[in-house]
Amino acid sequence: MTAVGALAGAELDPAAADPAAGRRVLDGVAEAAPADLGGARRVIAEVAERAARQLERLPVPADRTPPQRSTAAAEHAAARGVRGRFLERHAAAVYAELTGDRARRLGVAELCAAAAAAFPGLVPGPAAVAADRARPQAAKEGWEVDQGVFLGAVLRRPEEGIHLLDSMLRPTHRAQRLLERYRSAGAADLGSVHLERRDGVAHLTLQREDCLNAEDERQVDDMETAVDLALLDPDVEVIVVRGGAMTHPRYHGRRVFSSGINLKALHAGGIGLVDFLLRREMGYIAKLTRGLFDGGGWWERPGGKPWLAVVDSFAIGGGCQLLLAADHVIAAADAYISLPAAQEGIVPGAGNLRLTRHGGARLARQVILLGRKIRVIEPDARLFVDEVYDPGAELDEAVPRCAGRLRGGAVAANRRMLLQAEEPPDAFRAYLAEFALQQARRIYSADVIGKVGRFAAPPA
Repeated sequence: MTAVGALAGAELDPAAADPAAGRRVLDGVAEAAPADLGGARRVIAEVAERAARQLERLPVPADRTPPQRSTAAAEHAAARGVRGRFLERHAAAVYAELTGDRARRLGVAELCAAAAAAFPGLVPGPAAVAADRARPQAAKEGWEVDQGVFLGAVLRRPEEGIHLLDSMLRPTHRAQRLLERYRSAGAADLGSVHLERRDGVAHLTLQREDCLNAEDERQVDDMETAVDLALLDPDVEVIVVRGGAMTHPRYHGRRVFSSGINLKALHAGGIGLVDFLLRREMGYIAKLTRGLFDGGGWWERPGGKPWLAVVDSFAIGGGCQLLLAADHVIAAADAYISLPAAQEGIVPGAGNLRLTRHGGARLARQVILLGRKIRVIEPDARLFVDEVYDPGAELDEAVPRCAGRLRGGAVAANRRMLLQAEEPPDAFRAYLAEFALQQARRIYSADVIGKVGRFAAPPA
């Protein structure tokens, strides 16, 4: 009899969850699970199959009663506990198998897909991911949490985690396809981001005019492509990131840096843990700070290019996170910054890591936990912004002057050494290991779902 089959009598009643019974199932399976990878692989598949049978007895998530939701939550918790214990023992072996002993470079999405195929039940398969993808956030089963458990376990291991971080620094296929055309034209319109090279400076203009540059998966994809192109271009020495002019009625004709995560997209189910939240941190923001990885040895890595952030109007949420990673920040005198993570209910990317370093523990708590808004003319804003100019012509004229000060090989080399002192790769890896799990839980929490529910489209 299999490890799971031996415990069939302890299965949860689908009408009413019994957490104690669920814990007994979890503990029994964990004790019965063999230590060898092959046997453990079978147990994981059996645990997932058992949980799937229980969930299939229930209505779809949107139609479940409170007791049925409790039953589903207990089933997920039991299965995730077994997955967590499996990964404590076997994460390194799993990663080695999926990457050919780290000979293959897989990004987070590719790694999850490979794990679903090679280790059924460890992470959701394509059908489960597609089904959740089509649902609003409140109606999803929440399979992304299992991806968070898996990726967090990989990132917790120093060698595997650093290998995964490096793999995420590879240029995207889209950027490689566009590179020749971009270099010839000196510009590329990527949809939500416009890239233009002028006098050795790559200008990345965020242009989601309708939503005040609120980030979604489309903009993350466009930003990563633009960053790749700028880093691959040998004629670019410095990168400038700035918001474009808006068509939104409230800010019509004004430049806006960023209003953070697109909460409408989050409500609609369009903000994914892998394709947005992790890809953003490990993709284009990491590339802006650390540069690209081309497969060469550590002694050959260029370490990125200096970059300047220009803030018009405001930098909220994810926009503020970008400022914490920039080499130099200039802003209009009427601008403000905020990082309202606690109000939104989510973890602000690597903001907790970087804001504590920039402003200290007390200010970090005021901004992140209490939602403090800081105007750039306040003294504390000097911890975020280097120079303040009058909005309009004065700020426009400051951009090329400030970008010019970031030119030079010594600047590039020293920014790399500053980053090594401030945020060594292993510290970033350890932070992301916890972030992967905590953020996965937060985006399915009741308070977040309730808050983003106000962005639901009104009935026709």
